Order: sequence, then structure tokens, then C-alpha cells
Amino acid sequence: MPRSVVTQLMFEGKAEEAMTLYVALFGGSVTAVEKYGPGGPGPEGTITRAEFTIAGHRLACIDSPAPHAFTFTPSASLFVECADEAELDKAFATLSEGGAVMMPPNNYGFSTKFTWVSDRFGVSWQLNLA
Repeated sequence: MPRSVVTQLMFEGKAEEAMTLYVALFGGSVTAVEKYGPGGPGPEGTITRAEFTIAGHRLACIDSPAPHAFTFTPSASLFVECADEAELDKAFATLSEGGAVMMPPNNYGFSTKFTWVSDRFGVSWQLNLA
């Protein structure tokens, strides 16, 4: 049995910016940060590995030192149960800025208010009014 399961997000130079946004938006904390130093495989100061929590969910992120021909896909997303409409609206506004709206906020029958967005880093979020 595994000791733990953590959602891992891989960026190319934007890991710290994304982590800071998510922690500020959803109320969490950064629990560990390791950065590349001089002469490392990645640009100095970028994230080798960082761990953080949002709403009690553990995540980790890295800045890949190697360029790659892929990014995030909407088929894997973070699903957030928002406490109220104001929280959902704020999260939608913040995450959709510079990103893409796949399903605008609306009542789709399965939820009184739901939206699906991809943020400016390419991470997919489903926001649901609990």
C-alpha cells in the first residue's frame, strides 16, 4: 500500500507563481520548497519540488528543466466544492483570467451553479456550488 498520494503539477518556469495563486485563492499553505541552484539542471531559482495544500488537499509542483511537447489536459482536473456563490464567483474570475472557459457558470441540472475553466497555466478546474 502506498504511504500517500499527492497531485503533482509540472510547469515550465511558472510553478511558484501558480502555487502562490492557488494557496492565496483557496486558503492553504506552502509546506516545502526546493529550488534549483547555480549549475543545476533547471534555471536557478525555479522549483525543483514544492509541496502545498489547498482546502486540505496535498499537491506538489515542479518546474521541468526539460522542455516538453505536452501540457495539462482538461480530462484531469481539480474539482472544488465551493462553500457559497461568492466563493465560486471569485474563484471563477481569478482562474479564468488569462485562461479559457470550457463551461461558463450556470445551472446545468446536476448543480445549481457549476463552471469548468483552464487557468493561465493550463491547469483545469471544475468549480461547483455545494
